[in-house]
Amino acid sequence: MNTFHAILFSDFLHKPVWMWLVFLAVVLFLLVLDLGVFNRKDHEIGVKESLLMSVFYIGIGLLFSLWVGRILGSEKAFEYLTGFVVEKTLAMDNIFVIAMIFSYFCVPRIYQHRVLFWGILGVIILRGIMIGVGAKLVSEFEWVLYIFAAFLIYSGIKMLFKDDDEGDLGSNPVLKFIRRKIRVTKDFHGHSFIVYRKNPKTGHRFLYATPLLLALVFIEVADIIFAVDSVPAVFSITTDAYVVYTSNIFAILGLRSLYFALAAVISKFYYLKYALSVVLIFIGAKIFVSEMFHLVKIPPAVSLGVTLAILAAGIIVSLLKAEKKD
Repeated sequence: MNTFHAILFSDFLHKPVWMWLVFLAVVLFLLVLDLGVFNRKDHEIGVKESLLMSVFYIGIGLLFSLWVGRILGSEKAFEYLTGFVVEKTLAMDNIFVIAMIFSYFCVPRIYQHRVLFWGILGVIILRGIMIGVGAKLVSEFEWVLYIFAAFLIYSGIKMLFKDDDEGDLGSNPVLKFIRRKIRVTKDFHGHSFIVYRKNPKTGHRFLYATPLLLALVFIEVADIIFAVDSVPAVFSITTDAYVVYTSNIFAILGLRSLYFALAAVISKFYYLKYALSVVLIFIGAKIFVSEMFHLVKIPPAVSLGVTLAILAAGIIVSLLKAEKKD
């Protein structure tokens, strides 16, 4: 009993193990509820169901901020909320990429949720590794935080002038490598990612990947690429690994559900990317202003307010322009 108690209250990334277990238990419960109850049978997810699922996940994410505030204090709660909002908005760009991947591989809508669900498991592991490494670097070398901040400012400026060209997935070197090294079926086999097929000449059975597995691989690769922006962004808001990881995962959980409602209309939010670029520049500049030059300390509540105001302005301008165009 004493050993179990010691493990629960032992330190992991500057937080007791029991706090990490509470978070993982909530995420595991949501995943079981998602695949085991809400989506036990393959079906096409409509806009209404997508919005209801998204409201549910956003509600869970916001409730978790109350728990963070109760355990760690209001300042950490505001940092969590800011990270949650920034990650949610950064991941909007991912919707374009996911839609392109599903379109290229001709993934039927009935199987798209299953791909996104299993993609979440990869995100939980990959983000955990990246955030763990980032937290270790920041704690050992404080100057790494300034590199993150400079990278965010660079990313924000680059986003202002970035073309919306999606590129040609067919010429992607990863796809070419997979097709050279792995047997891939031309057709889908239900919701299976891998299948066994018999060679009619030899009678031997070989393992084949289906296009569904290729779509899953590319969604995971896309998340790694987007994490290069989002992980430094949240570390520039807070260096608390627990707040960084939990806000990241809860934001992504809800966004995958929102995909089915946003995929068709996300192009209307044209000016959101410009608002997001301003947010990245603001977050990066805040580190230099408050940490390096010690000019003024910007409270987490103010950072959250500024972030929400900038993003709201981008959404409102986008909707007004879209309405005028229509």
